[in-house]
Amino acid sequence: MDEFDRKILTCLQADASLPLAEIADRVGLSTTPCWRRIQNLEKSGIIKGRVAVLDPVKLNVGVTVFVAVKTREHSQAWLESFAAHVDSIEEVMEFYRMSGDVDYMLRVVVPDIAAYDLVYKRLIAVGGLSDVSSIFAMERIKETTALPLAYAS
Repeated sequence: MDEFDRKILTCLQADASLPLAEIADRVGLSTTPCWRRIQNLEKSGIIKGRVAVLDPVKLNVGVTVFVAVKTREHSQAWLESFAAHVDSIEEVMEFYRMSGDVDYMLRVVVPDIAAYDLVYKRLIAVGGLSDVSSIFAMERIKETTALPLAYAS
């Protein structure tokens, strides 16, 4: 990973639909070496995919809920079952295993509280949970999909 790769990644994180010629121009390479670098970044798994970032409000899922989950179960089999259950809930955007007092944290998007209640009922159907706490976001102050590249080596 060198400065050219970082510049390419910066361009792609800002707009993955940029034409190759424009990316090459911005980073100071000709198109062929730039294309090869992008191919290598994809092959190495640094670029995992290219997606469109959608507006949740315009798609009627503008309510964000952070859900803290505590469980009585800590076996690998239970985790695999719970993870598969959570994965089947399309409103769950992110799902993390945590350290500390909370075992799992989820980020859920829904249109309203009633829709969240339905998600909640599907979530607790798995069993083995000792506490599920929901925190509703009031305002999105910062949102980005761009990772910091200064640490990349």
